[in-house]
Amino acid sequence: MAELKRGQKEIRDSKLTVVDNQYPDRDYQVDVTLPEFTCLCPITGYPDFAVIRLTYVPDTYIIELKSLKLYINKFRNESMFHEAAVNLILDDLAGIAKPRYMKVTGDFNPRGNVKTVVTAEYHGEKNSD
Repeated sequence: MAELKRGQKEIRDSKLTVVDNQYPDRDYQVDVTLPEFTCLCPITGYPDFAVIRLTYVPDTYIIELKSLKLYINKFRNESMFHEAAVNLILDDLAGIAKPRYMKVTGDFNPRGNVKTVVTAEYHGEKNSD
């Protein structure tokens, strides 16, 4: 088996992380676009391509962007439906960042004359930590 390249090792070993929000008393919105999302269709094994859009209002933490990039790249060999991918991303990101609000949209490329856009939202509570 071929040795893993540097990027493959970084993706494999990565952990989704957060850092302290320097402005926890202020409401502000963070928008992140991840234009190269891929996962595999659980029925055919063909790749699905999407733009993932993340919008959130942080509370105590913000998502560290390099860890987010590596986290998203972990999906490329995972078999899952579009709805499952978007909801898992929301669960993982909201679970670690505990934002005041978060929305994840997966805008999937058309396949077989079908275009899918999946949006999931999280409405959090003000954290006390």
